[in-house]
Amino acid sequence: MPRILIARGQQVTPWELAPWSYLPDRYEVSYLLTDSNEYATDSLPLTPVHVTSVRDRLPKGGLGSVMAKGLRERYLGNADKAFARADILHAEELSYWFSADAARRKARDDYKLVLTVWETLPLMKALRNRPARRNRDEVLQATDLFLPATARARDALLLEGVDEHRIELCPPGIDVERFAQPHPAPDEHVILSPGRLVWEKGHQDVLRAVARLAREGLRPRVRLVGRGPEEARLRRYAEDLGLGDRVEVGALAYEEMPAAFGKASCMVLASLPSASTQLHLLDVPRTFWEEQFGMVLAESMASGLDILATDSGAIPEVLDGNGTLFASGDWPSLADRLREGPLAREPGARVNYPQELLDRYSVTAMAERLASAYDRVA
Repeated sequence: MPRILIARGQQVTPWELAPWSYLPDRYEVSYLLTDSNEYATDSLPLTPVHVTSVRDRLPKGGLGSVMAKGLRERYLGNADKAFARADILHAEELSYWFSADAARRKARDDYKLVLTVWETLPLMKALRNRPARRNRDEVLQATDLFLPATARARDALLLEGVDEHRIELCPPGIDVERFAQPHPAPDEHVILSPGRLVWEKGHQDVLRAVARLAREGLRPRVRLVGRGPEEARLRRYAEDLGLGDRVEVGALAYEEMPAAFGKASCMVLASLPSASTQLHLLDVPRTFWEEQFGMVLAESMASGLDILATDSGAIPEVLDGNGTLFASGDWPSLADRLREGPLAREPGARVNYPQELLDRYSVTAMAERLASAYDRVA
């Protein structure tokens, strides 16, 4: 049975890796898990391989993260055996350290390298910092098969110089049935804004739109679901806007997300384009970002939840003509669309999405895409 090893650095998540749990009858699947992983993986029915990275040996918090970059983050010696056993190593993105680590180890350990790609912008070398440029070059050369999550990501790979015969479109998958379970309707309107609590996810624009609606007498509740560096400032901003008693901010376990979707009247993904990744405080930002796939879009569709989202990046492609789009940063238009759409219906009202679209984003369909890709390179 071919051995698949998944490398995601500190970004192993149960939602992204769920489709691999449908492959154990055909492949032996395991994933590298470091002590500094940012997410709980207890619910993931796959075999973790506990390993150490440079980050694990450094102080917690931002200082340790900066030090890890300076010391060239990588897996350490206790990961060697896992890499050597792999027939196929599945990593992610062109510039990530763990993908470059897998690319460097490939010649010695003789596995095939498969790469999921979410990035929708062909940054090339000019818009990447020095370590990212080095990682990109190594990963582009070593990867046997690229699996872009969207057509937009595929087009970016083509401009990065990847031959189209090394590319196979592979959208992610979610547990559609689990998110489709019915939940009691809420007594009042709840606007759900899920995503990391960072500036580019646009939670602040959701608060601005709701503050405008409050001036008109509409006072829905807002639930910002996630964690991140903007949490304290978003709480203060809600107070500044007079929404402190109507806004809930905080993370939820992945197992709790279906209920959060089920008890809301709509989901807003207010993503903004951004530029970041300075090497130091005086450095010029090089890496640019726009929304890539947005798993919450698929989860909301499975839940029958009305979606309002910006036109950032791949969002229009993922929605495929469904939901309601507005321009990034246009919070007055978001307020209008909330008033005319979900807030004009009964709290918790559901909407219908095409079955073909739900099937495309299911874990079982994603598992078949993965099996096809692995058979191709094995």
